[in-house]
Amino acid sequence: MIMAVAASTTACSAQGSGGEAEGSCVIAAMYGGRTYKQVANVGFTVGRALGPAEFPPCGDTPGHNDDAGPEPTTAYAVDGLNPRIAIAVRYTSDEVMLLAVQPGGSLPPEVKALARG
Repeated sequence: MIMAVAASTTACSAQGSGGEAEGSCVIAAMYGGRTYKQVANVGFTVGRALGPAEFPPCGDTPGHNDDAGPEPTTAYAVDGLNPRIAIAVRYTSDEVMLLAVQPGGSLPPEVKALARG
């Protein structure tokens, strides 16, 4: 299955009565002891299921239970990329996202190459 992702960079956001955003969370998942962050606008092919992963709670959104724990999900391999670098996760029933480890805030070269391809 080939996926192209063009999602927003926040997992949750809320607006106050004045129309200003009161909080937002970056889309991230934990898998194998690593934190992976969303990479948008990249075509990729989802591989086999790797195992359990989780979305950390977004504790800065009014109206949501800030004491909620992580949300379980499944990590999938991304064809052509080592799972230590990038994984795919199902974010909604019809949306699969590419997430990558981003040391120092930059994408690994392998993910940059995929974005150019």
